[in-house]
Amino acid sequence: MCGIAGLIHRGKTSNVGEELQNMLQALKHRGPDSTGYALYANNDGQNFILRFKVGENVGEGSTSVNEDESVYDERKKIVDKKLADLGAPIIKEEKLTPYSYRYEIQYGKDLMWFSKAIESIENVEILSIGKSLELIKDLGDATAVSERYELNKIQGTHGIGHARMATESGVDIKSAHPFWGYPFADVSVVHNGQLTNYWNNRRALENKGMRFMSECDSELIAVFLAEKMRNGATLEEGMRESLKGLDGVFTYFVATKDSLGMAKDTMAAKPLVLYESDDLVAMGSEEIAIRSILPQEIDTYDPFDGEVKVWQT
Repeated sequence: MCGIAGLIHRGKTSNVGEELQNMLQALKHRGPDSTGYALYANNDGQNFILRFKVGENVGEGSTSVNEDESVYDERKKIVDKKLADLGAPIIKEEKLTPYSYRYEIQYGKDLMWFSKAIESIENVEILSIGKSLELIKDLGDATAVSERYELNKIQGTHGIGHARMATESGVDIKSAHPFWGYPFADVSVVHNGQLTNYWNNRRALENKGMRFMSECDSELIAVFLAEKMRNGATLEEGMRESLKGLDGVFTYFVATKDSLGMAKDTMAAKPLVLYESDDLVAMGSEEIAIRSILPQEIDTYDPFDGEVKVWQT
């Protein structure tokens, strides 16, 4: 099931946090388990934004919350020391929830090596690294997650999001979308569908040194694209290769610091509705998502099977 949504403003900025919240809330019936956002914000572009978690959402009312928070704090201290050892000074830090942090850091070396070093810490997972990307995902519907992380304040140019119904893996943050396109800054992916050759592709990519943090088949798309781009492919070339290398029924969106793309498998079994004007592209699993931000009379269309499209800001 699941629901995906995306939008890109061309030539201007907008309140993308609030817009994407409205789109995903309209798709809540397609996925109530978790919600994720990848928002491309108006940051200064000088420092990397590192979003990471040191544990899972244990849920309100759990008797283990206090105990877990002390464990979370200890893991956070280890992360801080590791950053210092890596020569990545923390410019600003925010504790967003007991298990989730947002750091602004300075770093100028290889991101794959950096990421492996941070994630060598037990139960620490990097959600994203970028100079404009703000990737947030957690349990709950779009409004609950947006309010928890104050996403309605984020101004930017574009974003993608996902309302998840857990079918292939557990209800937890690591299996929620979006997935970061490790090890590339500012790359994110959301997906609706099922991939039937997940394990074969995963093993092949792991043998090439790529990492997986979940057993969610959707993460394969992010890793697949990252490996292609790491070997010199453009985003669009990687997306076209994915239609050949990935089996199943799927529609996915991918975003970078200045672009938004969509790809649909050759059977076109998963729904997608798209609206495009000179200054805005909006798309979602159902037209109701687009209508949540464009209530006026508009023309929409369904992309063709095997179609790949990329738009620039």
